[in-house]
Amino acid sequence: MSLRIGVAGLRRGMGFVRTFHHHSECELAAVCDVEPGRAKVVADEFGAPMYFDDYSDLCRAQLDAIVVATPAPLHVAHALEALAEGKHVLCEVPAAFNLEEAEQLARGVEGSGLKYMFAENMCYYAYIETYEQIVRRGEIGKPIYAEGEYIHDCRSLMHERFDGMTHGSESDVTWRASLPPIQYCTHDLGPILEIMDTRVVSAVGMHTGSNVEPQWGTIDMEIGVFKAESGAVIKILAGFSIAREPSMHWMVIYGTEGYIEGPRGSRDGDHMVYSERTANLHGAMRLPLSSSHVGAPPEATAGGHGTTEYFMCNDFVRCIVDDTEPAIDVYRALDYSVPGICAHMSAEGGAEPIAVPDFRPG
Repeated sequence: MSLRIGVAGLRRGMGFVRTFHHHSECELAAVCDVEPGRAKVVADEFGAPMYFDDYSDLCRAQLDAIVVATPAPLHVAHALEALAEGKHVLCEVPAAFNLEEAEQLARGVEGSGLKYMFAENMCYYAYIETYEQIVRRGEIGKPIYAEGEYIHDCRSLMHERFDGMTHGSESDVTWRASLPPIQYCTHDLGPILEIMDTRVVSAVGMHTGSNVEPQWGTIDMEIGVFKAESGAVIKILAGFSIAREPSMHWMVIYGTEGYIEGPRGSRDGDHMVYSERTANLHGAMRLPLSSSHVGAPPEATAGGHGTTEYFMCNDFVRCIVDDTEPAIDVYRALDYSVPGICAHMSAEGGAEPIAVPDFRPG
């Protein structure tokens, strides 16, 4: 029997629409978007039998699971509503916008008895999988320090755009204009935490203020410096209203016996690995890694972001069908998201360290 999937939010959600449309164990049964007419257009294109412009109607429909790809400030409310209506949830990033929401989400998932998986697609990049294997084999020793950067000029998405919350104009900007950049840290922090097999226990933050788009009050760039439970230190830089072409992710992980570093400006290309455990090595080894997995089926690229959407959505399907724990459950989702909340609290409070709560029971 196919899982009946509904997708809410048909901008970011289009990757999920395409992925579940091709999934052999799923039916793309419904789509939803508040922009007038958009849901019908997508339903017609992909053969979805139901379409809605009201999220509550989607939650009450005959579905097994809902993908929450709505605007970030709505993620907790939408995830909890879907769970309350008996639907499993795959939720886009970040998981929560403040500590109160984080608590509500954790307790809501626990009480539902349903599956909640966090859709952090960066954890599914092929090169991240390789980094994790290298670290697990001990090739760079104990990981003790990491940096990640995500710089993406999103100013075109901050106004004059229907985003599901506002219609967008110079005076009516979207949620992205007020987003503290470090609260969108999960794309780099998530993979780093998985590679290091740890969680953050304290956070310090600083930001540049609003220099580029002061009329919106948009913070240009923000950093979080995190202390991990393992003792490692992690620094994340994020900026979404700063001039940068092309947009980029970059990551480096230092161990006691070597390092791994990605290329700047592109996810694909030569990644550098140096290991003191490799005899007669004179300089770093170059690994031609990609964001896409070797040997993935042709439909794996339908969702975009290389093959990540395919493997991420398949993990979500498997946890429902096999009744197993989600690959990135609600607690890990909060491990990725809450440090950014705390870093911004620190930045606004004079860069004082903030303890990062663990929302696991007990």
